Amino acid sequence: MPKFNANLTLLFNEVPFLERFQAAAEAGFKGVEFLFPYGFDKNELAERLASHGLVQVLHNLPAGNWESGERGIACHPQRVGEFQDGVGRALEYATALGCKQLNCLAGITPPAVDADTVHTTLVSNLRFAAAELDKAGIRLLVEPINTFDIPGFHLHGTAQAIALIDEVGADNLFLQHDIYHMQRMEGELANTIAAHWPRIAHMQIADNPGRNEPGTGEINYAWLFNFIDQLGYDGWIGCEYKPVAGTQAGLGWIKTLVR
Repeated sequence: MPKFNANLTLLFNEVPFLERFQAAAEAGFKGVEFLFPYGFDKNELAERLASHGLVQVLHNLPAGNWESGERGIACHPQRVGEFQDGVGRALEYATALGCKQLNCLAGITPPAVDADTVHTTLVSNLRFAAAELDKAGIRLLVEPINTFDIPGFHLHGTAQAIALIDEVGADNLFLQHDIYHMQRMEGELANTIAAHWPRIAHMQIADNPGRNEPGTGEINYAWLFNFIDQLGYDGWIGCEYKPVAGTQAGLGWIKTLVR
């Protein structure tokens, strides 16, 4: 049976963030993820995890000014120092939270910058981050994101991400496969996952259209969950969707779609 974890950035928004740990545990989740922990004290977050028996599955490296629309800086040649500082900050949090994998958002391709320079910057930054994380026994992930939701996002396809991982050449660099994003960009979910599942360290889910709960859209999640299970994937699957009518009210999909 797949292991599902709650994304506390999107789920349980009915309560303040620090109360979402308890809400997730009471709903039956054993693990959590969220976009960024940096606005909170790392020791307070660690205490919430421990008191509710939760695993910190994932969080992202710092991604620039999120509020102003930035979605990562790993491909920005003028931000290399900031990126490297962010890796150090992420490691401090990951160590405190016992988090064994961190995701790197490549970012929106910077305008008026030579494509080779953008690519070289991204490869170099990923090599740096992978090496630093490897010292702490932490995996680095990269995630393709659809360009409908985030126009101009630099990393937007599975084949592109796999080629990037191969070029970086780090043993602790893996793919984060977001089923919602890849349904929008390329479809062919089952064959793509089957071709790359040993290199997938984390998955995320939402249905399409709408990015809502599984079962609300076009993706046959009942079949796909069974298929992923049969492949032997034993990583976590993050519930990174927007509940239609409240988190708790929308959790029925776990009973109806997972067998």
